[in-house]
Amino acid sequence: MVNDFTHEETWRIFRIMSEFVEGFEVLSKIGKAVSIFGSSRIKSGNKYYKLAQDIAYLLAKEGFAVITGSGPGIMEAANKGARRAKGISIGLNIQIPAGQKANKYVEQLLDFRYFFVRKVMFVKYAKAFVIMPGGYGTLDEFTESLNLIQTERIPKFPVVLFGSEYWKGMLDWLKQTVLKNGNISKEDLNIFTVVDSPKEVITVIKKFYEPRQKLRGSS
Repeated sequence: MVNDFTHEETWRIFRIMSEFVEGFEVLSKIGKAVSIFGSSRIKSGNKYYKLAQDIAYLLAKEGFAVITGSGPGIMEAANKGARRAKGISIGLNIQIPAGQKANKYVEQLLDFRYFFVRKVMFVKYAKAFVIMPGGYGTLDEFTESLNLIQTERIPKFPVVLFGSEYWKGMLDWLKQTVLKNGNISKEDLNIFTVVDSPKEVITVIKKFYEPRQKLRGSS
């Protein structure tokens, strides 16, 4: 008699593989992109909703595809901004018990059952991360990107933390507690950049890539 648990785990590998294959197939064709993260609970009247929309609009105008988690709140705002600029608006949806539904501004949608597969897609095809105000999920994406860069598992790329007022408590804690206790180095605080305006987001990303583009052009 076949052990049901073993049988289930074996077939799960194929489901995981299929998600990777579909993600690679679709996202490998989009060109340069930026992943934008933030709370799904932020409403359209919130200032950060408008700011996320403006950031995505400017990114799309610069030729970047915009990738979000496809849900409401900041994700909706970012997809809306990209679409308004006639850019590429992508949503990576996750199947959760709460039943997250993709927002209406997503033009290319990928649906994931496994969080870790979805997280690979966010990182692999992004030239930068923009971290807007959010909760646990946003913090997870932020800290994982820092850890991957810190441990050199991925090449360094711009991680832009938006909203110094919102993130002030965390930033103070990183400097006054984590750094002070020797659990990170001073250089680790330079892995990300804090900004407060949509134009600064563009400036940080362009400043990071322009020297590299000039080097490629001169080689």
